[in-house]
Amino acid sequence: MNTLSELITKEMEQAFGAAGYDASYAKVTLSNRPDLCEYQCNGAMAAAKAYHKAPFLIAEDVVAHLQDSACFSLAEAVKPGFINLKLKPEYVAAFLQQMAEDEHLGVELEKIPRTIMVDYGGPNVAKPLHVGHLRSAIIGESVKRIMRYKGNQVTGDIHLGDWGYQMGLIITELEKRKPQLPYFDEGFTGEYPSEAPFTIGELEEIYPTASAYAKEHEEYREKALHATYLLQNGHRGYRAVWNHIMQISVADLKKNYQNLNVEFDLWKGEADVQKYIPDMVRKLKDEGFAHYDEGALVVDVCEADDKKEVPPCMILKSDGAALYDTTDLATLVEREKLYRPNEVIYVVDKRQELHFVQVFRCAKKTGIVRPETKLTFLGFGTMNGKDGKPFKTREGGVMRLEKLIQEIDDEMYKKIMDNRTVGEEEAKETARTVGLAAIKYGDLSNQAAKDYVFDVDRFTSFEGNTGPYILYTIVRIKSILAKYGRSEEAKLARGGEPEDDGLTRCGETAASDLSGRVQAGDLHLRAAENEFEKALMLEVARFNEMIDVVYEEIAPHKICAYLYDVANTFNKFYHETKILSETDEEKKAGYIALLVLTKRVLTTCIDLLGFEAPERM
Repeated sequence: MNTLSELITKEMEQAFGAAGYDASYAKVTLSNRPDLCEYQCNGAMAAAKAYHKAPFLIAEDVVAHLQDSACFSLAEAVKPGFINLKLKPEYVAAFLQQMAEDEHLGVELEKIPRTIMVDYGGPNVAKPLHVGHLRSAIIGESVKRIMRYKGNQVTGDIHLGDWGYQMGLIITELEKRKPQLPYFDEGFTGEYPSEAPFTIGELEEIYPTASAYAKEHEEYREKALHATYLLQNGHRGYRAVWNHIMQISVADLKKNYQNLNVEFDLWKGEADVQKYIPDMVRKLKDEGFAHYDEGALVVDVCEADDKKEVPPCMILKSDGAALYDTTDLATLVEREKLYRPNEVIYVVDKRQELHFVQVFRCAKKTGIVRPETKLTFLGFGTMNGKDGKPFKTREGGVMRLEKLIQEIDDEMYKKIMDNRTVGEEEAKETARTVGLAAIKYGDLSNQAAKDYVFDVDRFTSFEGNTGPYILYTIVRIKSILAKYGRSEEAKLARGGEPEDDGLTRCGETAASDLSGRVQAGDLHLRAAENEFEKALMLEVARFNEMIDVVYEEIAPHKICAYLYDVANTFNKFYHETKILSETDEEKKAGYIALLVLTKRVLTTCIDLLGFEAPERM
């Protein structure tokens, strides 16, 4: 289904052509003066030079061919050469009806679906998730959903840090504390215990203790490095400890990510791709891509037009150890072998950009990925406190993610209970739903690459550009539709349905069925009769165009901007229109059809952002 802008532009192209001008000047955009018009065309300004004619005269020529348009109620030339446009209400209503009857709300799916992998999350195992992990999870989840909504085959991979020095530290510290465990007995040949010798709480304490101790004690550090080497080379006891670490850590990570409504399709990590490294290194050597530089094996990736020096991609250190470069390249080897993606999107801290420039160039240069495979770096900025520094606890430490979520939930629970509209248990569940929206919308409403201030007070407000405000708007629409549903049931009951006055049931079933009635054409969207209704219709009509832009630019923040515009426009319409008390049944049904479509658009948008709306607030 074409976007509204595309349809209008086609109409303008015909008018430009009929007036004797090239159709390429006919592009239409949203008006930057909504007080004057809804859309505008500035093509006459650009055409003036080519046709040696005053832009206003060109605009007048074009407008003369729009007077009988089925599309425009207003098409006027304005000096020095703008064309102001307003759409006919019935044209907008017909567009929305078509959109309502489409399963994807008029969004064109990819004709040839792509295979896309989204690499996001990226936590290290054996460490608790903290606020620094928030952005990758939230942005990556939204990107995955956006790509999937356009009809692609999308796989989300968490890419765990599970094979590095931290594992050697944990093993060394565990042996120091419990040397009697069989994992450290070189002569042990039996079955290792199935139960881990530590809890998640103990494990999360072991790593920072070991890390701090290693910085002060070189002998301990060397032992941890050697333990890492032995683990990576198949030490039986250390592999058993590693399996325990993975089992305990991944279970805890899944619980925490579930609280964020973040779901990964793959739980792969660095350990999964170690088997690919020897052959990859051999290939890079044999084909002449890799060479030794001061003992390290590297691939040159600088290009002639680089404005800044791009260092070589290091494949192996001088001691033969692998690095992040090595692991990331091996991960691409595995992805090519198992999935053959058309695109891999990496959602990571923007400070890692140089690393990914090196990896991407090396992967392309050496044929690890096909020439047509698109490798995309989506770098995100820092989440800061009100002081402009990275977000921390009141005590100055790094805040655990579950603590942040709990603080937001508590704040939302307090606000919901202050309204005293729901019971305590429902308030707690609603607080979790609204709290997640506050966190996710607060983050995603900012352009990913920019740093932003995480302001708990602002993000949890029910006013302004916030998640709770968006949810409150959706809940308001749900409430209206439920009341309408109950009134429709009551009418049926009065018409002879036995022993049912229509008011004893919730009405939600009838309300939820309204969407199907709009799609089936039983409830028709009518031409707007006032400016508030038309404004809402025009905002809703922008949905598929907005999705296309978000998809092309990988820009979830533009969904947030659109949501806020729709919510504001709906609330103006709501305050200016008597919806349920409207006595003209046909007009009321038109309002309901518009509300059903508005709700579908809003709920689709928040699903793409990774949260949902409660039934009541």
